[in-house]
Order: sequence, then C-alpha cells, then structure tokens
Amino acid sequence: MAEKDTGNVAGVAPGQRASRQRQLSIKDIARIARVSHPTVSRALQNSPLVNAKTAEKIRRIADESGYRASAVARGLVTRRTRTIGLVVTTVADPFASEVACGVEQTANDHGYSVFLADSNADPERERKVVQAFAERRVDGILVTSSRVGALYLPMLEEMQVPIVLVNDQYPGAFVHSVMIANLEGMRSAAEHLIALGHRRIAYLGDRFGYQSDAERLAGYRAALEAAGLPAPAELVAHGDGRPEAAMAAMETLLGARPTAVCCYNDMTALGAMRQIRARGLRIPEDISVAGFDDLFFAAYLQPPLTTVRQPMRRMGQMAMESLFRLMSGEEPVSQVRVEAELVVRASTARGNGGG
Repeated sequence: MAEKDTGNVAGVAPGQRASRQRQLSIKDIARIARVSHPTVSRALQNSPLVNAKTAEKIRRIADESGYRASAVARGLVTRRTRTIGLVVTTVADPFASEVACGVEQTANDHGYSVFLADSNADPERERKVVQAFAERRVDGILVTSSRVGALYLPMLEEMQVPIVLVNDQYPGAFVHSVMIANLEGMRSAAEHLIALGHRRIAYLGDRFGYQSDAERLAGYRAALEAAGLPAPAELVAHGDGRPEAAMAAMETLLGARPTAVCCYNDMTALGAMRQIRARGLRIPEDISVAGFDDLFFAAYLQPPLTTVRQPMRRMGQMAMESLFRLMSGEEPVSQVRVEAELVVRASTARGNGGG
C-alpha cells in the first residue's frame, strides 16, 4: 500500500522521498521544476545566474528527494574536483598541524576537501608530492615551510595548478606566499631581553631554516646593534629546529656565558631549557629563554615560555583564501606578511647585565 503524501513538492510521487531504489537525477529535478537541465546544475552549484526564487525551488526539490550530486560527474562538467592538496613537512609538526586546521576549516566552508601529504623536509620529495597532486587534478596546492620555493616558478606553467606557500623556507621570492614577519618578531624578543638588562644575548637557530632563520637572525642582530651591543660569533649557534640538536647547540653556547638566549622556535627552546637545567642552571634566574611560534605546550612549560606568537591557524586560513582568489582568476596580494606578537611569560626575567 502506498504511503500517504502529506507534504511532498508537486510532481514528486508519493513515497518517492523515502524510496532507496533510485535516486532522482538532474533530469528528474528539471522535469519536476519545469526548467532546463543546465538551470538545475547551476542552481545546485549556487550560481548567481539563476533567479533566487527558482534556485530555492530547485534546491527544495533536491533536498526533499534526497538528491546527492556525484562529485565525479560534477568534476567532469566543471573541470574542477573541489579538492585541495596540502603538503606539510611532517604531520607530527605542531606548526603544520595548526596551519592545516585553518586550511581545512576554510576549505570545508567553501565545499572543498583537503588531501594531506608530508615532505619530510626533503626538497625532492616535496616536488614529487606536488607533481602527484597536480596529476590527481586537485584545484589548488598549498605547501608549508617549502624547501623548493622559487623553483616552482618554471613548474607552474607546466602544471597549470595555482600554488600558495606558507612560510616559504627557500632563499628566494615565490609569487604567492603567506609569511610571518620573522625579522620583526625576533627583533621584538631580543628587544624585550635588552629592556630587562641583558647584555650577553645568544641566538640559537636552525641550520635548515633557510629564509626564516636568516630573517630571525637578522632581527636579533638588528636589536643588538640598535642597543650598541656586540653580537660575537661565539653567541650564535645552530641546531636543526628540534629539541635534541638544540641541546648540543645550547651546550656550545653555554661556554660563551650568555645571560639570555633567543631560540629559532619553541621546539628549539624546549631543548635549550633542558640543557640549561642539565648544567645545573636556573631559568630565568641564571639564563632567560625566549622562543618563537607559541606552540600549544609553551604556556605549560616550567617556567612558561616567553615566545613570539605566530597566528598559525589564521595563516592557514589566509593561505586558503589567497588560493581561492587565484583559482577564481583574481590576483591576490603576492606576498602576505603576517604580524607577529611577543607573548611574555615567566621564562624571561631581569638580567644582571654581565656574563
């Protein structure tokens, strides 16, 4: 016995909404709404070319009939897959994780899915992953902490896929990127330590940091120079951005007797703090420590870490917004510089001025 029709759209057979035997096609919806097939397609893609009242009627019929568009079929028509490729250095990197959250949120808000892959900070692997995404016909690609950077320029014409970089690590300008203000951020950390009375301030960098390390080191040196303080080579050492290598680099710096240290990132600061304690020294009473990133654990360290905050999730959103503009044929600002913010916590304190 047929189900009684109590509220179906005119033209939809009683019980059709509940039927799982056959899903309505675009042709069916066009017949019911008494419009053309292209009009239905445009209405379901929220095209402004369709009259608002007609579009609402079409979407109501589709909703009540349980219609679901085929992503594959839609891609064949529009030549778009509504997918984005995201390349990160490693999924274990807290920075990349936060950026990815911002990317995915913005992509999902626009009806896009995100494919994630890691490069392991290997330039050749990064290039292969990007090329694989292009062959998969993603609509756009985002790369965090790129080790290839400007070398994408000759690849763009061949791949025909828009690319935006987040914190490009290659020493050269790429067309479209979102970068933190590295120099200004590290300069603010060094100026904070100088204001506390420190005169022997070390810099613990990342030898694989490329552009970001060069800019942060320049910010550190600019602050010391403006204050008339020396920045001898013995007060500069480099790890690899991770705690283990930072411990060894910090051990070298301790021989120069600094009263404070500016660290390339929070992971570096984590290793520096451990090595300082291993030598029986106190933080911040003997040595003040400042980081860069403001990763999730920074506020929970003992003592809580003074650091330069990167709005990582927001940077992911901004990169995704730039990519959408490129995909739509607009020309966004080529290089977006995001302001950094110094967050003062208990790992820095007044120094004795000596060493």
